Amino acid sequence: MKVYTAICQVQAEIAQTGISKDRTNKQGEGYKFRGIDDVYNALSPLLAKYGLCILPRMLTRECVIRQSAKGGNLYFVTVEAEFDFVSAEDGSKHTIKTFGEAMDSGDKATNKAMSAAYKYAAFQAFAIPTEGDNDSENHTETFGTGLTVPQVLDWIAAIDSAVDQDELKNHYFAALDAAKDDPQSRKKFIDATNKRKAQLQ
Repeated sequence: MKVYTAICQVQAEIAQTGISKDRTNKQGEGYKFRGIDDVYNALSPLLAKYGLCILPRMLTRECVIRQSAKGGNLYFVTVEAEFDFVSAEDGSKHTIKTFGEAMDSGDKATNKAMSAAYKYAAFQAFAIPTEGDNDSENHTETFGTGLTVPQVLDWIAAIDSAVDQDELKNHYFAALDAAKDDPQSRKKFIDATNKRKAQLQ
């Protein structure tokens, strides 16, 4: 089973450099993150060096369309994916399953979701560190301590799409319940609800 040897070799080498969070989200809160290109650039030479292939397979795809506050469509896509880590030396493999979530106002939501699934499969398989950073302390790819960025945006979109006060109230309390351990997200939901409430009056 040479696949596990290859995974350990890639893990050992990438642990020396990690992948730092050099990219900044310019459409939302300006949080730092590690992009899919960063993962490809770091992993590609190591996968070739140690004869390890990562082969993706999408199992399911779910798309929910919601209306933004400006009246446009927002596409929320979730993919369930499997990745076969295959040794080029003896053909042995190990399969990892992950989920990817993404939102887009155009035709990129599925691509983003697939990229997210690959990125986190790689993070978990190789335990890729950041440079002088710690994911759990900085919450860079989540709001607060609980919800992910796509989840927060999904709830805000639901609040923005409420057609009356009753529906708004339902979305509001459901969002607060989902973020009961996430005060930063709760504040965003309260602000979004107050804004929508004023629009509906």
